[in-house]
Amino acid sequence: MRWWAAGRIVPVVVVLAACGTSPGGGSDGGAAESRSTEPPRTAPTSSSASPASPAPGSPNSTRAASPAGPSPSAPAVSSSAPAAACVAGRTEVSIAPGDAPRRQLCVRPGTVVSLVLQARKDDKRWTAVRSSAPVLVLVSGWRVDADGTAHASLRSAGARGGSARITTLAKAPDVAGAARVAFTLDMTVTPQTREG
Repeated sequence: MRWWAAGRIVPVVVVLAACGTSPGGGSDGGAAESRSTEPPRTAPTSSSASPASPAPGSPNSTRAASPAGPSPSAPAVSSSAPAAACVAGRTEVSIAPGDAPRRQLCVRPGTVVSLVLQARKDDKRWTAVRSSAPVLVLVSGWRVDADGTAHASLRSAGARGGSARITTLAKAPDVAGAARVAFTLDMTVTPQTREG
């Protein structure tokens, strides 16, 4: 009868040792059975193995994944940059000899742009300024000073958005033929965005 009772006691000890281990120690099942008579040694073995493979819902796995996530504020900064480049009220665009023959400008509706074309270094003189969309950007106040500097006022529409191409023409006074485009200003009228 004693060997039969001893056979029952050994499985009970094994079951108790397995229940006392942490959830991450499931992979140490074989080691737990071989050391069933020494339960205190099985706990450190299972706890040292659990940090290497944390459970999906444990705080260790959540902390490791959270710093790698993208910042939600990054797209907001890049999308607000073009709106900040648009000018409102009054501004001046000055063109000097040697400048690029083409520029871009973003304005708010109702903005007035003072266009200053400095005297040319060649034999040509500024002759006119034209707008491809006078309803959107109206040219007025054209004049040429005695030194060859030209001035014009570009007024954008008060409530409309769109694009207009402003071209300035230049021509040598003693040469026959039509004046040619010497400078182009691409204006974009962008209304203020309304939130809500």
